[in-house]
Amino acid sequence: MDFASALRQLSQAQKPARGVSLYARFVNRPAGRVLAATAHRAGLSPNHVTAVSALITCGAVAAIAWYPPSRTLGPCVALALLVGFALDSADGQLARLHRSASPSGEWVDHVTDCAKLLGLHAAVLVSFHRHGDPSRPALLLAPLAFQFAAVLLFFGGILAEQLHRRDGAAGPGPVPPPSAVRGAALLPLDYGLLCLGFVLWGHQGLFLTVYLVLLAAHAVLLPVFLARWFRRLSPRPRTEASGAERHEGAPDIA
Repeated sequence: MDFASALRQLSQAQKPARGVSLYARFVNRPAGRVLAATAHRAGLSPNHVTAVSALITCGAVAAIAWYPPSRTLGPCVALALLVGFALDSADGQLARLHRSASPSGEWVDHVTDCAKLLGLHAAVLVSFHRHGDPSRPALLLAPLAFQFAAVLLFFGGILAEQLHRRDGAAGPGPVPPPSAVRGAALLPLDYGLLCLGFVLWGHQGLFLTVYLVLLAAHAVLLPVFLARWFRRLSPRPRTEASGAERHEGAPDIA
């Protein structure tokens, strides 16, 4: 299969766009599609793509923790994180193209995603400690709080999706169209937006502002999503479950 044919098949095998941010829908997934087609032509497996994504992301995370913030480092780190994120989308798309999706591959993907979130905020914490303003030690709490909220949202969403599938509530059925308003509302929770923020890594005041705004969004939306997932998984009379609820699909978070 040539590149164009692979790209065409990937375009026809996309997951529903409902419940993902505008960045994931219009930037990360299309970029992942191109990378998946490229990986297919190179003979790479989905696990190979996951490994490349992890290596690129680890390099960026190590640079954040080791080197002092600079205007040169920031765009390089942001680019590496964004490429790693696009590759994270590519591995799943490649698995669908090869019809080789498996529980082990999904497990590797999710473990890598969790490590990525833990490592990135840990690196920011290390950098704040090594190169930040020593007169403002309270800022060290920001990466810890962000890490807590981001990992809890990720794990809560993944677990809610798995339990929803296990209970047979995510069977085949009509999928509601994606909402631009919901996609925009989910932008502050999108990992890609955080990656873009590292363009400002050399402008510590601006980066800190963006980082704290994204942290505030996570802190506000975390209880909203936890309550939503809890209600969704709570037992209810069979007659109360509408068709739309039974086939709602994955949690509304990228």
